[in-house]
Amino acid sequence: MQLPNDPYMLLSMINMKLRDFYPDLDALCEDMNVDKEELCSKLKAAGFEYSKENNKFF
Repeated sequence: MQLPNDPYMLLSMINMKLRDFYPDLDALCEDMNVDKEELCSKLKAAGFEYSKENNKFF
């Protein structure tokens, strides 16, 4: 799946998917065939980090 390049669109899409469909980031990345390190890097560069407890990026 092609992910949005805009970090805010990416954040919105990933958090929606995590909220509605996936129990954690690992499940999302495996199912969507997304490189977890690359995803986290893109969002971290925009100031967002994944919270395992909340299952979303802040």
